[in-house]
Amino acid sequence: MYKIQTLQNETSSMPCNLCSDSDVSVLATRSRSGALLRTVICKQCGLVWSDPFPHDPRHFYEEDYRVDYKNTYTPKPKHILRAGTVALTRYSKIKHLLVDQQTILDVGTGGGEFAYLLKSLGHDLHGIEPNKGYAEYSVAEYGLNLQIGFIQDGQFNNESFDAITIWHVLEHTEDPCFVLSKLHSLLKPQGLLVVEVPNIEAICQAPKSTFHEAHLFNFNLDTLRNMGDKAGLVDDGHLLSDDAGNVTMFFRKAASDTIKSDDWAIADNADRIIAVVQGHTNLKHYLTTIPYLRFLRRMYRSASEKITVKNFDGNKNLLDQLYQDCRSN
Repeated sequence: MYKIQTLQNETSSMPCNLCSDSDVSVLATRSRSGALLRTVICKQCGLVWSDPFPHDPRHFYEEDYRVDYKNTYTPKPKHILRAGTVALTRYSKIKHLLVDQQTILDVGTGGGEFAYLLKSLGHDLHGIEPNKGYAEYSVAEYGLNLQIGFIQDGQFNNESFDAITIWHVLEHTEDPCFVLSKLHSLLKPQGLLVVEVPNIEAICQAPKSTFHEAHLFNFNLDTLRNMGDKAGLVDDGHLLSDDAGNVTMFFRKAASDTIKSDDWAIADNADRIIAVVQGHTNLKHYLTTIPYLRFLRRMYRSASEKITVKNFDGNKNLLDQLYQDCRSN
């Protein structure tokens, strides 16, 4: 059993998106910016969310999100270089699962770097992105086949994709269980769904940075797996990033005769998450090498980015050079 302090118990203004219970404990009351943000954890299953939501998700991600977090309506060269490097890392996680050329949907394409990589490798790539500035940019720059909007409203045929990727998007949605059910309907039989989200049990970030307004929901491996199961998806493996900050889940579409559970409680999961969050103190964090190594990596990355982007005329050329080795393999 985990040693935890007694938290304030309350009733959520909305039922748990996983198990539908409303009995919660208050996990935090401030965001990483210091603003008021009530974060609760479901005592039955351990799902964590902002209650109430700090913004209207639809308006926020259509209009404000990129400007608030990137200070730009379209990606800058340093953002493209950074996202292109991340795209290569993401592709390395799934390339062994992509047999021949496939029809793939990338949900939340952002600036289009990952989608462009898949397209350039010969896949029939489709995308959807709610932010108009980033979406229009990626269509114009990379010629992507892209819908502007939210996946909840996406106009795609059922069972039309061999694979779907959704990288760091699910935690931003107002109804993640519905999103997974929607993606289930779009997959071909035995199709592959790749979901990556931040890990609520991570301790690689400073304690004050654990919760912020952009992440409406927070998952660990168990809650993400159960939510996929509820949506008709079968766990086909998972990965943790080197710093355990991210969880990558691989789901397959379950057989139509698979019997779902009607009980989504996860024993002891809430207690485990509470123990991790409470145990991750400033003193413990700054007595490790983690924050200092992160700082040095960021300084090196910033200097390297400034040098790299000066050598290229055009953002597409920058990605083409970055992806050259991947395309030749």
